[in-house]
Amino acid sequence: MKHLPNLTFILGGAASGKSAYAELLCTQSGQAKIYIATAQLFDDEMGAKVAKHLDQRGTDWTTIEAPLHVASALKTASAVDVVLVDCATLWLTNVILGDHDLGVQTDELLTALTSCMAPVIIVSNEVGQGIVPDNALSRRFRNAQGQLNQDIAARADAVVAVMAGLPLVLK
Repeated sequence: MKHLPNLTFILGGAASGKSAYAELLCTQSGQAKIYIATAQLFDDEMGAKVAKHLDQRGTDWTTIEAPLHVASALKTASAVDVVLVDCATLWLTNVILGDHDLGVQTDELLTALTSCMAPVIIVSNEVGQGIVPDNALSRRFRNAQGQLNQDIAARADAVVAVMAGLPLVLK
């Protein structure tokens, strides 16, 4: 069993190994595992990706699908659980594309992350190392993701960047 901080933030690029690392931390904790999924299945490719993740995790996880309501889902956890939120990037996409109040939704998420009874691990994409997007929506998303990542990192007890499957402890 491995003791986890109250809030662990794991970020990295797409397909960097961040989700696998987060799942490993949850498994090593020895606690009951809750997976809060933020993905929405809009096409077969995403469906295949989700099926692969489900298969890799195995059957000893409780999965809560919460594309928008992560804060509510976090309230269901108890001190005997460990919670993995995967991922903040898809959650943010859902909020922006659904034209929800980003400020209110972000405040609710940040409060829930820091007040959850269980240790929480949240995964997010680092999107600020690429080129400047060529359209307003993409720039808005990139800026919002950068701010969300900074806000989560400021509240997290541990922050880990994952590149090529290798964890690099930042905090």
